Amino acid sequence: MAVLEGLEFGKSDFVLLDEVNIEQFMENLKLRFEKARIYTFIGEGVVSVNPYKQMDIYGKEEINAYRGRELYENPPHLYAVADAAYKAMKRRAKDTCIVVSGESGAGKTEASKYIMQYIAAITNPSQRAEVESVKNVLLKSNCVLEAFGNAKTNRNDNSSRFGKYMDINFNFNGDPTGGHINNYLLEKTSNNDRYSHNAVLSALNVIGFSEEEIHSIYRILGTILILGNLQFETDRESVLVVGMGDVSHIAELTSTEPDNVTKSLLYRTVATGGGEVIEKGHSEKEACFGRDAFTKALYERLFGWIVGRINAVIEVKDYNPVLHGKNTVIGVLDIYGFEIFDNNSFEQFCINYCNEKLQQLFIQLILCQEQDEYRREGIIWQHIDYFNNQIIVDLVEQPHKGIISVLDEACLSVGKVTDTVCLESMDVKLGQHPHYTSRKVDKTMEFHRDFRIRHYAGDVTYSVEGFLDKNKDPLFQDFKRLMFNSSNPVMKEMWPDGQLSITEVTKRPLTAATLFKNSIVALVEKLSCKEPYYVRCIKPNDIKSPALFDDARCQHQVAYLGLLENVRVRRAGFACRQAYTRFLQRYKMTCENTWPNHLMGTDREAVEAIVTQHGFQDDVAYGHTMLFVRTPKSLFTLEQERAALVPVLVLFLQKVWRGALARMRCRRMRAIFAIMGCYKRYKVKVHFWEVERRFASVCSMADYGKSVEWPTPPAALTQFHSITQKLHRRWRARQIVKNIPPSDMGEIRAKVAALGALNGERKDWGCGRSWERDYLANVSHSHSTAISNFILFSQELRNKDEYNQVIFSGFCRKMNRFNKSSDRALLITDKHIYKLDPKKQFKVLKRLPLEVVSLSVTAGVDQMVALHTSSQDDVLLYIQRGELCPDQDRIGELVGTLIDHFTRSVATVRGCWDCTGIALAWSNQLEQGLRLGLC
Repeated sequence: MAVLEGLEFGKSDFVLLDEVNIEQFMENLKLRFEKARIYTFIGEGVVSVNPYKQMDIYGKEEINAYRGRELYENPPHLYAVADAAYKAMKRRAKDTCIVVSGESGAGKTEASKYIMQYIAAITNPSQRAEVESVKNVLLKSNCVLEAFGNAKTNRNDNSSRFGKYMDINFNFNGDPTGGHINNYLLEKTSNNDRYSHNAVLSALNVIGFSEEEIHSIYRILGTILILGNLQFETDRESVLVVGMGDVSHIAELTSTEPDNVTKSLLYRTVATGGGEVIEKGHSEKEACFGRDAFTKALYERLFGWIVGRINAVIEVKDYNPVLHGKNTVIGVLDIYGFEIFDNNSFEQFCINYCNEKLQQLFIQLILCQEQDEYRREGIIWQHIDYFNNQIIVDLVEQPHKGIISVLDEACLSVGKVTDTVCLESMDVKLGQHPHYTSRKVDKTMEFHRDFRIRHYAGDVTYSVEGFLDKNKDPLFQDFKRLMFNSSNPVMKEMWPDGQLSITEVTKRPLTAATLFKNSIVALVEKLSCKEPYYVRCIKPNDIKSPALFDDARCQHQVAYLGLLENVRVRRAGFACRQAYTRFLQRYKMTCENTWPNHLMGTDREAVEAIVTQHGFQDDVAYGHTMLFVRTPKSLFTLEQERAALVPVLVLFLQKVWRGALARMRCRRMRAIFAIMGCYKRYKVKVHFWEVERRFASVCSMADYGKSVEWPTPPAALTQFHSITQKLHRRWRARQIVKNIPPSDMGEIRAKVAALGALNGERKDWGCGRSWERDYLANVSHSHSTAISNFILFSQELRNKDEYNQVIFSGFCRKMNRFNKSSDRALLITDKHIYKLDPKKQFKVLKRLPLEVVSLSVTAGVDQMVALHTSSQDDVLLYIQRGELCPDQDRIGELVGTLIDHFTRSVATVRGCWDCTGIALAWSNQLEQGLRLGLC
């Protein structure tokens, strides 16, 4: 802090003052205020002076600067206290609370807002939607509650007329999971500023109020405004409402009957001792009294219902400590401050009593308990005197003797008891009390009206007028039944006690003072079980000036807040104390003699070893059960060393755990692979057994197993399965080939060759008919005259060219380059290709050596054939289908016979041509042929 804040800004912690006296305290406080340093530490608490201006010290940069840092690492700030409370909650799983206190106008509400904003900003780094929703509702609830619970007073533009204590629940990750708000509504007439209307409406929508509920809120507020203007008049002996239009309007807004509204305003239903129910008319004064009570009760019920609806949204739901871990809490208290007005009534009495209780808690936790702890632990200690305000608390709340008890007795007494009679009763019972003063002692007070209490914050004179009326429940049961019978479900929900009939209402309700006392006692009990952090707010002047520092005004607040005593205790004491077991658990890794477990006689000896190793022995004291550390620097050094070692230990633990996980995974994988191996072998065997079963009798089948369905193989046998299928098809081909007569083998070979060559390009290529090959010499395909001429011609040609066989012959049409055609005959032998003229006794028009010719065919249904030669003297022919068989496609036959001829010629040269050779050489083609049913 010395680096970040120079000495020109004064001492950033009052504990560092050269001398602890009121003069130096005020001088330091004033200097820091003038230098725009509105926050100053007192140990783990912070003193805040209202700057009465906007200050640019609450942005993201400041939040990041204070996040996760120790109190003494940064200049004083609300964020430092908020982060300290959050760290204590998260690190030690300990409930904490932040008590924001001070008088009206000191800036408590703004301080609590900044604390809430900081907690919201540092939580939920993963931006989970459900956590963000909780945070939004927690933040937006401030706007709504302030709109209905704050008011402008002569001391504060936005004075809290209600107290608010909010518990924020956190999961084990430190993210908010919900919360709960306790309200302490004091005055039942405050209103909303027009400029904040849109913000309130937006907040209501974010929180989850429905349109019907928001509309009901407006209706209730409208009812309150109309009731405030409602007047009564006396007509002879009866009382009437002035302007029945207002009654109709109220009935419409509250969804009740106009007659019932009028009846509730002018009459009171009471039950006699015998159980008889009668209606008693009001006097004009009683009607006004009932109207005012009803108006205040409407506002009180509305405010309580709003708080209840917010709690229903933000409360922790479906929480299971076993599944979700420990649920920790940070409490934030923003409650009305001490007030002294020119005319102090019942409300100021309750406010100041509340502040007495909070001051008592501060004394017990900070001053009394700390000194008692030093004595209990055997620490040498110089006792510091302080004022204990228990005597003032007893003056107010002591049974049978306190002021609240006197008020309750007066309210419950039979007969006419006035405020003056109640004051006289207090004078009798409390006249000798050192902190109570009446007219009998001080003649400056108003006779039969005033009494004075010497509070810890100063003397306050109260006017007793109206005390009894405000203390007892002034609301007639008729109004409760009126609202319970409303057809509006929201309003009906606010008045559950209206369902009781007049004869059932026998027990008197608790008085306002007793209810308030019980709620404050419960609040103090909640706070006392948490680790407290304090924000003590100071109001620098009464004119809301950002430049004026009223020394007397501020010194008075410093005195009654007990800040000087707090500094003395902190300065004489120790900044930190921890049980030996907890200290050892947190810092044992910083000492080699205590890590991972010490072998010493006691935990205290182990703690001494840690302290000695770090050289802090002069900065600590050893109690019976706890270690006391005097300065934060020692603790900060330990925290720094621990923070440096934690990543090393985490890595070590991760290494050990990862090794254990790897070994477990390895054993699991070995087991998995062993099971997989056994299962795969089983699946292979099952497949083999199934194949063997299905194909056991294929030799005796007509199709040799073609119709047998193959079982689906396991993945490991996919390739083997494909090879097995091929072997089976080849075996089938061989079996079929063995049964083919030798006379049919030539045709089979040709068809197989054509199948492979055409490769499915032609849809119909004559595979389903018998191939004659030599169609010019076949009687069934031509006229007898042409056949006889061709036979004579072929014999002459055979003798001349000495060919062995005719491979193919048939009629065709020759196409020239000019797209003219002429009838021709095609003769293919094992040596030549002949183009013949059938009209001239088959005269040879062209002779081409067979070995230099290749051919091309089309993929269509036509019969076009192109004969290619090496001299590029190509011949384009159209094969005729035959005069007697016009439907025959002979392209496949031509292609197949030629390929078969050339294949056999090569095979003959190699000396391997036989039936087996056919099956092996054309196995793939045969397989396809068998699929097509050629064989």
